[in-house]
Amino acid sequence: MSAKGPPGPAPVNSFVAVLERRGRFLTAEPLFPIPRGAPGVGAQPRLRPARVTLGSGRSGAGGRVRADVGDLVLVHTATRGSGAHVVRKLGRPDVASDVIEALMLDRGLSRGFSEPVEREAAAAGERVRREPGNRRDLRELPTFTIDPVSARDYDDAISAQPIDDGVRVWVHIADVAAHVPEGSQLDREARRRTTSVYAPGAVEPMLPHALSSDSCSLVPGEDRAAVTVELELHGARVQSAAFYRSVIRSNARLDYERVDRIFAGSESAAEPWGEAVAAARVAAAALQGERERHGALVIDSQEPEFEFDSHGNVTAIVARAQTESHRLIEHLMIAANEAVARLLEQRGVPCLYRVHERPEPDRVRRLADQLASLDVPTPPLPAKSSKGERMSSTQAAELVGEMSRRVEQHVRRTGHGRQAFGSLVLRSLMQAYYSPKNLGHAGLRSSCYCHFTSPIRRYPDLVCHRALLSAVGGGERAPRGGELVELGVWCSERERHAMLVERDSDDVARCFALERLLGRLGREHVFAGEITGLISAGAFIAFGEGGEEGAPAAATPASQYQGMLPVRRMVGEGRGGRDGGREWWELNEYATILHGERTGATVRLGGEMRVHVDSIDAIRGRVDLAPAL
Repeated sequence: MSAKGPPGPAPVNSFVAVLERRGRFLTAEPLFPIPRGAPGVGAQPRLRPARVTLGSGRSGAGGRVRADVGDLVLVHTATRGSGAHVVRKLGRPDVASDVIEALMLDRGLSRGFSEPVEREAAAAGERVRREPGNRRDLRELPTFTIDPVSARDYDDAISAQPIDDGVRVWVHIADVAAHVPEGSQLDREARRRTTSVYAPGAVEPMLPHALSSDSCSLVPGEDRAAVTVELELHGARVQSAAFYRSVIRSNARLDYERVDRIFAGSESAAEPWGEAVAAARVAAAALQGERERHGALVIDSQEPEFEFDSHGNVTAIVARAQTESHRLIEHLMIAANEAVARLLEQRGVPCLYRVHERPEPDRVRRLADQLASLDVPTPPLPAKSSKGERMSSTQAAELVGEMSRRVEQHVRRTGHGRQAFGSLVLRSLMQAYYSPKNLGHAGLRSSCYCHFTSPIRRYPDLVCHRALLSAVGGGERAPRGGELVELGVWCSERERHAMLVERDSDDVARCFALERLLGRLGREHVFAGEITGLISAGAFIAFGEGGEEGAPAAATPASQYQGMLPVRRMVGEGRGGRDGGREWWELNEYATILHGERTGATVRLGGEMRVHVDSIDAIRGRVDLAPAL
């Protein structure tokens, strides 16, 4: 048996399959369906045959890669004429990490860089170390990073000092522009990808490892080239801002859990970074309070983190909630992004703004009706005037911010509905995108906003670095304004594609983890779940490993697993109790409640339901549920 083939770009006319034998021929049938709206590599159409015959030999037609029946493989089909062959062996379809790798390839991700790009990345790191250029030396300034424990690249670091009536904060961002010259092979490849894609146990980086995890990563104890935003804050007011290229040396690589322990008083902060963390905490708290007073959205989400064993199996899912340490970094990064965007707008330098338009009034009215139907308190809506005037977009933005805060208060008081009600709020909003035209960011209640703080993993941030450095005499050329409309559209499209890949790969990982869990607990194990979505065909339910018969859903880690309970499997419970008979369900006009016509039973968003797993399709990330009677 040969080793797996080397990583490399998936051909446009390619698909992932499991090899089968039909008579004396090897055949390959596509494993994954083409997702709706998913572009192919370079936005070219994806060709997907029903099944192809590879040949009679073990290696398939062409003999390029040795693979056996049952192997997970990448197949390339000829553009013209007949013929297909295996270009890479990926592993086995019963191994989670192999299926996730296959999904990423099937969605057009390259899973590697060309040798010229790799060489250019390695040379760029050496060049910047040898010729750092004109930089302000901040290596004696106490500096730290805060990231997840599993992080491999660190593109932002913080320094902070208390001053009279305020705090001075330095936000240091990796100087990717110094390593990636505009128009270079590195730049063209980064522009093509536009964003890093994070799947469970795998990442498709925008930049090669030599930069993303080495030369541009702000690791502790090493001199690193950075672009620094220096802010003097008095409360939440930015008294002054300065921008320049710098050289820094991080003193500590902190993680969110450790910082939360420090804030809770269960662990001591060490020097020289302890005072800096304390000062940064004060600044972030002031910024958070000001944003809340101005009506910024409040949506507290949980992100899953997956743990794997050495064989590629998912061994654990940990739901990471937003804590004070997360908010510290979030609010300081927002402040830096706003400061950069304001300077660029004031000086008329072309860049890509991060735009989040105000919500449509009709969608906000519908959100209010949806929440009211679930007994979630809502603010009063403006009545139509005698002239028939409708709610303004400004009023709509203020109202949805207030609704998000009331949802958060309701969830904390009742202990359920966080995911369901938060999703309702999100669906009422416009989708954020990149544009050279500044239209503000409604969710943050910011009049001028851009992405600047993650140039290792987002191309629009690199564009803003070049724009900023051109504006402050940093030696970079300003972006060409005429090219930014098309670039903004491309970056927005690739961002949405990355989100789809990440969501679908999360679903696959959850399914593999659930299969292993049921192998231990048994197929009839009862889970306590929470209803997170409703359609006429059924209910989407989130449930956790801790759910046991009789346990409240609110006590379980609800984001661990997700599945669908079809209406055909639901039974009604009337006044006399559950009768187990067939029920006909009708979805209300707000898509928040399913009503049983025969028994009068209701299934409500945010409600609890006991279920067991009926079937799992791990390849497609689908779980079907049945009610626990």
